[in-house]
Amino acid sequence: MEPKAYDYVIVGGGSSGCILAARLSEDPSVSVLLIEAGGRDRNPLFHMPAGFAKMTKGIASWGWSTVPQKGLNGRALWFTQAKVIGGGSSINAQIYTRGNGRDYDRWADEFDCDGWSYRDILPYFKRAEGNERFEDDYHGGEGPLGVSMPLGALPICSAFIRAAQQWGIPYNPDFNGRQQAGAGFYQLTQKHARRSSTSQAFLKPAESRPNLTVMTDAQVGRILVRKGRAAGVELLRGTERVEIGAENEVILTAGTIGSPRLLMLSGIGPAHHLGSVGIEVVHDLPGVGENLHDHIDLCTISECSGRHTYDGTDRIDRTVLAGLQYILTRTGPATASLFETGAFWYADDDADWPDMQFHLGQGSGIEKGIVKIDGWGVTLNSTFARPRSRGTVRLASSDPAAAPLIDPNYWGDPYDRDMSLRGLEMAREIMQQPALRPFVRKEVLPGPNATDDEVLDYAIRIAKTDHHPVGTCRMGKDEMAVVDPELRLHGIDGLRVCDASIMPAINSSNTNAPAIMIGEKASDLIRGHEPLPATVFEHERNERRRALA
Repeated sequence: MEPKAYDYVIVGGGSSGCILAARLSEDPSVSVLLIEAGGRDRNPLFHMPAGFAKMTKGIASWGWSTVPQKGLNGRALWFTQAKVIGGGSSINAQIYTRGNGRDYDRWADEFDCDGWSYRDILPYFKRAEGNERFEDDYHGGEGPLGVSMPLGALPICSAFIRAAQQWGIPYNPDFNGRQQAGAGFYQLTQKHARRSSTSQAFLKPAESRPNLTVMTDAQVGRILVRKGRAAGVELLRGTERVEIGAENEVILTAGTIGSPRLLMLSGIGPAHHLGSVGIEVVHDLPGVGENLHDHIDLCTISECSGRHTYDGTDRIDRTVLAGLQYILTRTGPATASLFETGAFWYADDDADWPDMQFHLGQGSGIEKGIVKIDGWGVTLNSTFARPRSRGTVRLASSDPAAAPLIDPNYWGDPYDRDMSLRGLEMAREIMQQPALRPFVRKEVLPGPNATDDEVLDYAIRIAKTDHHPVGTCRMGKDEMAVVDPELRLHGIDGLRVCDASIMPAINSSNTNAPAIMIGEKASDLIRGHEPLPATVFEHERNERRRALA
């Protein structure tokens, strides 16, 4: 029979939660419980890199959408949030990018988050990483997380990189190294042609430990707070409610939507909102659910001159053949993440570091809501990486089964719209460069002759989330911060939030790598370990040597 109390209760088995369960259970003297509302990652699609194409369409997802977005003429957008062990790392496109070092320096300087500068957090990126190609100041080669170069990139990917250079973006062999700006191949969270999720890389090797318990298909209804301290959680099992105690801490890793949602269901959040949905206020914390922001994605779709992408592979006979090829040889279409190449550049000429990201999709209709064209298509996504718009997560009611009200407030700030449209213009120009002419017949969307008004109308209709929400339990020391720089909740003892919701401002790239870093750093904070030594870069060491000489 399971014990009724554990030293640590972790709520949410996503990218950060799996790491925390593995790291905290390294100490055999403590007991750790990890609770995940979703199921196990047993379906082969979770492990085949190309399985991503099915995930954004609803597999292993909560099935939520945003509220109507004023900046998008009232459109409500599909909003994929993982509901499976491993969280986003089990269903994403496996792109491993960290953003820019200045993103994290901004956390430390602008938001007063001591210990979160780039030099401070880079060792945690490295500790997690088992990179097959790089091992240097910026990369680790011995960590659990497999990071590799693409196996499924087609010739059109190299042509895109040349086209970006012809447009004016230099080649970059490593977006996570000394320089972020440029065009090149993405590094992917894969190992031996399989997805390397935090479930597989961190949790699975730890599950044999007797001090670690993992519950899946188990939803937490609220956090129990007694005398100003988190005492445990209440599990929902049908009509039954089961209390589980936490002797040391409750650790919330339910994600940017799930973490503020559970706090508010527990009576922790803005008092005026909690009262409006009939929830008794346990702790008035106004920043809970505020500061939601996300990357919004526009794309241009072109028709190819032949079978240069993976369009058509979803035909049943080709799918069977691709599956057999993958099983027998670990090669072929199933090894593709479908987004193997991209670029970072500038939309705003005054930007101090890249504020635009591109992903080349090896097909059309890859993600939910994006058009699939006849024949073979290729997609170039453009994302404005530092949006100014801020939104909220709120409760629709006190019912834990009710979907939350998700309002990213896309394009609430006109600057974001202007920069997004500039990024779309850049994407269209790149696709017209000479290097792509042997592969691309013509632009299909928004259309080569589209007027400015028609492009804007198209952008409003095609815009989608990049699945990068952050910020709703942000870190800091001011009155709107939810957690302090040690990720402890302001005003309640024994409770931390340790996922992407704590980001004060979004990093300028995909967000899964930072979520993994947060899990790694949080594990040291919780255990009271000394922080890993801040990074000193090789060029700085050389300068010191020259100065001494």
